[in-house]
Amino acid sequence: MENNNDKLAREVVDHMMENDAFSQWLGIEVLEIRESYSRIRMTIRKEMVNGFGIVHGGVPFSFADSAFAFACNNRNNLSVALDTSINFIKAVQIGDVLIAEALEAHNGRSTGLYNITITNQNDDLVAQFKGLCFRTNKKLIDLG
Repeated sequence: MENNNDKLAREVVDHMMENDAFSQWLGIEVLEIRESYSRIRMTIRKEMVNGFGIVHGGVPFSFADSAFAFACNNRNNLSVALDTSINFIKAVQIGDVLIAEALEAHNGRSTGLYNITITNQNDDLVAQFKGLCFRTNKKLIDLG
């Protein structure tokens, strides 16, 4: 059964996705949202591949960044990236189905630290992303 914090988290992420044209273009599907956590999926399309025939590095970065955003904002406290980094572990190809899972490592008053893993349809680790966010005092949705 979903608790109130997880219900709010889902409402916030639903609102974010409705207004996030880039995540929509990526084809992101939200699989699971809990307070401070997100798990999302996408499929690699031909327009996401570079001249070497592998996915452009910006695609998994952006995918992980969306998982990061959904996890760090879902307490309804507008949070923005302060620092991010990614390690590319395995090449990604057209047709690959990626899963990004964002886990909170630290929740501070003004910052949050998140680790995001990206795996493919074979459960191979393809990238590891780390994001540090700054928490503002602004709300994403009005709770009435």
